[in-house]
Amino acid sequence: MNAITAPAAVRPIGIGLLMLRVYLPFAAAYFLSYLYRTVNSVVGPLIVDELRLSATDLGLLTSSYFIMFSLIQVPMGVALDRFGPRRVQAALLVVAAAGAALFGLGGSMAELVVGRMLIGLGVAAGLMGALKVITLWFRAEHWPLMNGMLMAAGGLGSLVATAPTQAALDVMSWHSVFFVLSGLTLTAAAGLYMVVPEKPGARATGTLGEQLQAVGAIMRDAFFWRLLPMFACQQATFIGVQTLWIGPWLRDVAGENAAARGVTMFWAAVAMTLGFLSSGLVAGLFARLGISNFATATSILSVFIVVTMALATVSLDMLPVSASLPLWCAFGFLGTYVIVYFPVLTKAFPLALSGRVTTSVNFLMFSTVFATQWGIGRVLDLFPRTSSGGYAPAGYAAAFGLLAALQLAATIWLLASRAIPLTARESAK
Repeated sequence: MNAITAPAAVRPIGIGLLMLRVYLPFAAAYFLSYLYRTVNSVVGPLIVDELRLSATDLGLLTSSYFIMFSLIQVPMGVALDRFGPRRVQAALLVVAAAGAALFGLGGSMAELVVGRMLIGLGVAAGLMGALKVITLWFRAEHWPLMNGMLMAAGGLGSLVATAPTQAALDVMSWHSVFFVLSGLTLTAAAGLYMVVPEKPGARATGTLGEQLQAVGAIMRDAFFWRLLPMFACQQATFIGVQTLWIGPWLRDVAGENAAARGVTMFWAAVAMTLGFLSSGLVAGLFARLGISNFATATSILSVFIVVTMALATVSLDMLPVSASLPLWCAFGFLGTYVIVYFPVLTKAFPLALSGRVTTSVNFLMFSTVFATQWGIGRVLDLFPRTSSGGYAPAGYAAAFGLLAALQLAATIWLLASRAIPLTARESAK
């Protein structure tokens, strides 16, 4: 049997084929990444009942995805720049498929944590590999739009992880759901490897040591640290809540049953998908009006902080439960606009460093997501359980109020700092 060979390097191709051969395969990988990231918000209660887990256990189980996701980011950034996103993404998706199969077989907390960690490792290049391939194949003025379209694929993954997954659980077990996901992931890996072309001359040069030294230079850069706290605190709130704690909140604060929770999470995921789709268009429109991507993202994420605080007040009965659906839709829509910062950060460094820049952000950002998602469980366990066995609404209020405060502090730092991009400093010399 002949071995599968890598596609040969190709000349620049038309936009239609570019979308089919570059965007869609990486969008499919990111779709799976977000599906895996979010699915525990639906299957989590079933796992809790089956294994009798605490809130802290559930937070640790779900967030174990993020610890491996974050730990692989720096070496993965080097690999993306050195070997190209096609090879790295395809190889890692095979690991994700193995993790999903192990999770499906899991019958203990330890087995599920290991499976979840392998999933996190395997989908770790979902966004960063795609952002890298976008910088290689698309013009810089199209990056915000393409980034938004990519993130919309993730939004669709999150959408499928809500009501459709809840419906699937009516005909199969949560174990079977993960076996199906494992097969889909293997199919995506094979398709991506065979379809995506290589970009001639796109790989980073220099020794491995020199490339790692560049990572150190990125992480010492003042402009990098101007943006990093906002990335970390906002995404820790958005991802930490949207991918797990929204389900328990709807059960314990809004009093929704499983079917109603699936519907609410579905519409929140629809809003998130629309947010991703609109982010590039809105950023482009504002840019033509003279408003920078930096200003657009900062303004919209400031409103996101208000929504986070409003959800805390619902938990304290200061706002009616009827506000839940519009607030969660606003949470999903506005939380996506952090993506508008990525072109700002990518343009702040030489193009050859783009993979290492974005993965350095991801390393620190998803480490914060891991701590936050687990930490919310710890906060909830500080409060006594309700008579129905759920988590106390006051616990959610405390956790969400703390998340809002951290985001506010990050915004103040972002606006107070006067650090400028590395490329601007070098051009001024």
